[in-house]
Amino acid sequence: MNNHQFTRRTFLRGLGVTMALPWMESRTVWGDTPPAGVRPASEAPKRMAVLFSGNGFHSKEWWAKGEGKAMELGKVLAPLNDLREKTTVVRGLYNEEALKGNIHSSMTGNLLSGAPLASGGEIRSGTSIDQVLAQRTGRSTKVPSLVLGCEKSNPSVHKNYSMLYSSHISWSSPTTPTPLELYPALAFDRLFKDEVNRGDKSVLDAVMSDAQDLRRGISRTDQQKLDEYLDSVREVERRIENAGKKGELQGWRPTLDKPNIARPADGIPQDIGEHMRLMADILVLGFQTDTTRLCTLKLNNDHSSLRFPNLGVDYMIHHLLSHNDTPDWLKVNQFFIEQLAYIAKKMDAIREGERTLLDNTVLLYCSSMLTGSHDASQLPVLLVGGAGGSIKGGRVLDYNGKPNRKMCSLFLSLMDKFDVRLDRFGDSAERLADV
Repeated sequence: MNNHQFTRRTFLRGLGVTMALPWMESRTVWGDTPPAGVRPASEAPKRMAVLFSGNGFHSKEWWAKGEGKAMELGKVLAPLNDLREKTTVVRGLYNEEALKGNIHSSMTGNLLSGAPLASGGEIRSGTSIDQVLAQRTGRSTKVPSLVLGCEKSNPSVHKNYSMLYSSHISWSSPTTPTPLELYPALAFDRLFKDEVNRGDKSVLDAVMSDAQDLRRGISRTDQQKLDEYLDSVREVERRIENAGKKGELQGWRPTLDKPNIARPADGIPQDIGEHMRLMADILVLGFQTDTTRLCTLKLNNDHSSLRFPNLGVDYMIHHLLSHNDTPDWLKVNQFFIEQLAYIAKKMDAIREGERTLLDNTVLLYCSSMLTGSHDASQLPVLLVGGAGGSIKGGRVLDYNGKPNRKMCSLFLSLMDKFDVRLDRFGDSAERLADV
């Protein structure tokens, strides 16, 4: 299906470690030179990441109008102001199956598939777009897809639907939610180590000898790029190590050898801001090195129990905050969009020939409902990045009142951009116009 080859020149290697390299102008990084007429393997590939946050957004501040540099954004989307020309705001799309249960689980479990959901505690959804792409293109990379999360799964049942639907957006099959990686250290290991475990040896230390050999044979510009990349890997390693010293990022750890108070409830993270940033950095590293081209990052569950002491909002869980348009709800909304903006800006600073990593990527950001009042009649959807020049930013696409406004139509259009062309996906057999 493609000519990608895992060659010796593509990686830095050390004992138990394989580290893919970023794009370099003086090296054939993603494979050997292909036959005449075949796209060069060293041309930067397209990537896609799906970011999700549950419970919707502020009902009066999720909006956009205008185009290009003149695009105006509501307060929720304000963190994207510097990225307006690479952002597409999509209005009016909906998932028909999600309207049937009208609760969090029934709105989330099929968000990326459009499939009917089984109720009564049974688990049956549909294979999600990221896993459809991974099954068809994932063999091109070491990690077919990276599935990250910042809030652990909830296995209970709520109003006749499994809460696993609220906890997973990525599904490997209709009955199998793709396992979430919650621990930054293990996600990092999966990208770079040959065996995923809590090994103490630094990935960077393991490959430094190989890196020095490589450095002697590349241009000065690529030497600088290599140094910057290795520095970024070292920084992520350092932050993971420091986070580990603080304790688990998910859950609570006592400050005494023997607690002198009762243990608080599970699900309250120690530092959710640092957790999200580590996962964001790992996502970028995965794409930058072509270790993976597909990622989902679930920032929280639908019906989420996260609190936000980092924002001074520690009196109410995320789900309850979503029920009213308070200043604190807006503050939490902006915090989530800041994670998207952080990823996009970091990608946009990484050059890949004439484009940037962001230009070669599409970041799809969505939630299961527009507002916390369970309004799923239209969904909040953002596209950031160019998918290799195939998506034009700086636009507001409004499908309200149009005959085709299905989320699965958007998915068909996005899969086309990755050369995966299906006659039908979920509840749609029609592409979305203008994407």
